[in-house]
Amino acid sequence: MKRLFVIKIGGNVIDHSQALKRFLSDIAAITEQKIIVHGGGKIATNMSAKLGIETRMVDGRRITDANTLQVVTMVYGGLINKTIVAGLQALGCNALGMTGADAGIIKAHKREHPTLDYGFVGDIDHVETAPLRLLLDHGITPVIAPLTSTATNDSTTVGATMLNTNADTMASMLASALAAEYAGYEVGLLYCFEKQGVLAAIDDEASVIPRITFQEYQILKERGVIAKGMLPKMENAFAALRQGVSSVRICHSEQIIEATQDMTTVGSCLSLE
Repeated sequence: MKRLFVIKIGGNVIDHSQALKRFLSDIAAITEQKIIVHGGGKIATNMSAKLGIETRMVDGRRITDANTLQVVTMVYGGLINKTIVAGLQALGCNALGMTGADAGIIKAHKREHPTLDYGFVGDIDHVETAPLRLLLDHGITPVIAPLTSTATNDSTTVGATMLNTNADTMASMLASALAAEYAGYEVGLLYCFEKQGVLAAIDDEASVIPRITFQEYQILKERGVIAKGMLPKMENAFAALRQGVSSVRICHSEQIIEATQDMTTVGSCLSLE
């Protein structure tokens, strides 16, 4: 069976030129079909500071007011996205930079919360796989920025508004939709960042937990071993497995080649049981 990988890259890799260069070189070497989803929160935070715009975070989630929306749209959809695309093109990997708004691949709505206004933050409703399949079948690697759009009744906005959308969630839902609709393909989801995997001790890179079932995850969460930013990543990972994604692995960006190979032992492999 053919294989397709949805690869999310984040953490400190994106804003570290040498780490990003190595990652892109490894991505270009992967012969299977692949989709890249990227974050870039640290760069967006730095850019906001330069522009005198306050960054507000709640439980690791960025509050996205109108000014912040402009920053993340420029940084995610422009600077980071095109840097990755240009890097892949230079390595002979034909890539196309996109957001969730392009070709209508991701439909979303503005997040609703009973007590907190997240601003222009999007929660995903639907993934349209046909444009992605068309690109993949023509040998093009989509590089997707964590932005979506939605129709709006806001009289100050024409037609739609951009929404800042969690990249981990986007990768999970893209993988899930493709697993359900891309016949003949085994879909794997990879979360890559600057750590070796899910760590039993946050400061000990040798404490990687090689395999985590959902039941074990619940126990680790209750004990506080898995916390903060790793929690939504894990929830998205298990959601993808429940939706038919064949494998999910969390690993270091330098392990991407090994992580796409069969019988690999790098990083943390997740399973439902």
